[in-house]
Amino acid sequence: MPLPTSDVQAFGAHATDADLDDLRTRLAAARLPEYETVHGAATGSRRWEQGVPLDDLVDVVNYWRTGYDWRSFEERLDRIGQFRTTIDGLGIHFLHRRSARADATPLILTHGWPGSIAEFTDVVEELANPDDADAPAFHVVVPSLPGFGYSEKPATTGWGTGKIAAAWVELMGRLGYGRFLAHGGDWGGNITTVLGGRFPAHVIGIHSTFAQAPPGLTTDGLTETERRWTEETHDFWHHRAAYAKQQATRPQTIGYALVDSPVGLLAWILDKFAEWSDTEDSPFETISRDRVLDNVTLYWLTRTGASAARIYYESHNSLDPGLRVDVPSAITMYPRDIEKSPRPWAQERYRRIVRWRSPEAGGHFPSLEVPGYFVRDLREGFAAVLAAHR
Repeated sequence: MPLPTSDVQAFGAHATDADLDDLRTRLAAARLPEYETVHGAATGSRRWEQGVPLDDLVDVVNYWRTGYDWRSFEERLDRIGQFRTTIDGLGIHFLHRRSARADATPLILTHGWPGSIAEFTDVVEELANPDDADAPAFHVVVPSLPGFGYSEKPATTGWGTGKIAAAWVELMGRLGYGRFLAHGGDWGGNITTVLGGRFPAHVIGIHSTFAQAPPGLTTDGLTETERRWTEETHDFWHHRAAYAKQQATRPQTIGYALVDSPVGLLAWILDKFAEWSDTEDSPFETISRDRVLDNVTLYWLTRTGASAARIYYESHNSLDPGLRVDVPSAITMYPRDIEKSPRPWAQERYRRIVRWRSPEAGGHFPSLEVPGYFVRDLREGFAAVLAAHR
């Protein structure tokens, strides 16, 4: 295997004690609104009808200020391996874990919003060095999207999903991976689709939890479940996607609050973890407070609330309706995800689906909600992709 180029440098970023003290000071001095005016049961999803309930937010803020340990997350990143390289004038941060297995296949995992590389830190080692010798192994690369985490913030327009996909091909090439597998959900799924459609010479195959079908397809012939999926997706985009329209049209305006107020940032992100997870009363039924705060604190310390929001301005509704993916594709539709495509619709774009799954549990953040299933699903999905080449 070719060696990495000298353009790739080891990276380490560690928050100053002053930054962490400032965060705790801001949390202690937070000004909070009155209670939400929601009627109904004391528990259950209806509590969240106006957004994050005050009691829930206060509980997380207090833990963030007095109990959460950011240093343990920094140590986890260092154990995996952190690097930076510059592509098209922009510094790109990424995690890179090479497998000890000689038969390992390169794999790039791409996150979305409001996620980050924090979504994948608990599964990287299992994917790189599985205990089961018969399970596939991967050289795992997890980049931070431009404007997210420790990647640099674009100073000009143009860093949409198409340019990001091309940058990922360049990144993998610099690591010596001329051909590789790709996985993603949310914006990462969009980027993974572009990778598979535009760069088949480099992409062996894809796995995605986001299968965006071409527009204008009919519901004729769909099953009852598939029709319900289309109704749920329609309801989401028409009644619960104000955040996307805000970030697609006025990311700078919301960005001032997200960069200046840790409580505002927490509420903006926690709202999505609650609504998009497969839970009934709280996202913490399946995701620990520490994992949510790893993600939120990364946004806070890197001041990326505004720059991350701009991916919507750059790329909202930008996926080419005519793009087709002919590389082998494994697709998983989790039941509580926000956008679910019927297989007949997905097949109009993904022409070679070699594995399709719709599990009984899981939402928008499966690597955090159902990590055991997520790892098995990736292994089995990519096994089917690799078998399609034999």
